[in-house]
Amino acid sequence: MTLTVTRHTYADAVREALGAVFDPELDEPITDLGFVRTVEVGKDGDVEVHLRLPTSFCSPNFAYLMASDSKDVLTALPWTRSVVVRLDDHHDSEIINHGLATDAGYKGTFRHEAEDSLDELRRTFQVKAHTAAMERCLTGLLRSDPDLAETALADVVLDDLPDGLEKDSLVRRRSTLGLGNHAAAPVMVDEHGVGYEPDQVPMALRRARSTRISIDGNAHFCRGLLRTRYPGSGDAQTRRLDGEEPADAAYAPGHDGTFIPLSTLATHSSKEHSR
Repeated sequence: MTLTVTRHTYADAVREALGAVFDPELDEPITDLGFVRTVEVGKDGDVEVHLRLPTSFCSPNFAYLMASDSKDVLTALPWTRSVVVRLDDHHDSEIINHGLATDAGYKGTFRHEAEDSLDELRRTFQVKAHTAAMERCLTGLLRSDPDLAETALADVVLDDLPDGLEKDSLVRRRSTLGLGNHAAAPVMVDEHGVGYEPDQVPMALRRARSTRISIDGNAHFCRGLLRTRYPGSGDAQTRRLDGEEPADAAYAPGHDGTFIPLSTLATHSSKEHSR
């Protein structure tokens, strides 16, 4: 097979496919985070992708999950002939890259060090991502209506949420967990779709807020670590569309890039806790 359009077009298709691969902990596409280092497409449909992470000691199971998912989405493209995904500069790069090349799977790659399955890990972070998205939507309602009591959130349904990015993000995460997205579906639910009694809402909302702050803070720091480890990698990062921390704005287009100190981030988080 010979590709009939430009390699640039196919490289774009590779990056678009990789946009469906998420960092499980940060709940962001690896393309937005700047984790895709290089993309090469050969004339016969051979693809080689190199990934990079913020540190050499990022969790091996997270690293493997992202690299394996990357290979899966690229292999699924109808025009690819062979796919090579390599993880650079990680302390387990050799092990992970060999496992990917031989299609050994997670257990075959890490052998006795492997956990029983990555499915449980993936599910854990999908639940956290849903919790954070739910909190963003409900906190937005509280901010827009000072007279709205937290206990009243037990009766909020999807149709009560304003259209926009935060609602879209919540719907996507609900779909991942298999929760219904009909207009009358309650918003304040756990990962099984079970709702809360009004008197349970304040504590559940605070726990959800802690989860959201953790995800958003980790995403902020990982982005910064990548920029520090790989100068110029910020050009490959896409500005966060939800959950943006104050310091992330320092890297928005047109900003001078001045670092915003941790104290600013901590103040922001403490204000969230004080509601």
